[in-house]
Amino acid sequence: MNNKKPDTALREVRNLLAKKQFSAFFRGQTDNTYIQFFRYVFVGGLAAVLDWGLSSLIFFFVFGAETGAVCASLPWLTYSMIANGAGFIGGLVLNFVLSTCFVFQNSNVKNKLLEFLSFAAIGAVGLLITLLITRGFELLLADRTSMFQILGKAVSTAAAFLWNFFARKLLLYRS
Repeated sequence: MNNKKPDTALREVRNLLAKKQFSAFFRGQTDNTYIQFFRYVFVGGLAAVLDWGLSSLIFFFVFGAETGAVCASLPWLTYSMIANGAGFIGGLVLNFVLSTCFVFQNSNVKNKLLEFLSFAAIGAVGLLITLLITRGFELLLADRTSMFQILGKAVSTAAAFLWNFFARKLLLYRS
């Protein structure tokens, strides 16, 4: 995952902790996967807050927690899918900006537009994971509770987070 062996990368983390050099966990360039993952927790967390907030705002306040298809001609397109898609787009843009500033400074793709499109393509797989999981929760729980949106979003956020970090690390930001 980086040009350091896992034991060397872990030793670097231990040394930083022992020397109380905590700022190294938050700033400066690094190819240490452990430090990048630590930073990505914050970046992904902020992006997830935006994603959750926007999707919840749209689902509960714009759509009134409506379930089912948006229209008869598109039975697969549900209100929760639209809300989650909008949240995803907001989270993706924030994630890209923060990730390229604080987590992955060295891209294998030199063209910024191509880098963003590649970043977004990996994120699109994360979106598909989110949509499939939240749709599954909707099918299982919608007739019992509108909490299916929150429950599905929690599970899908964790799955998409792991996919996004490791796919981006391996495909776009490998040292």
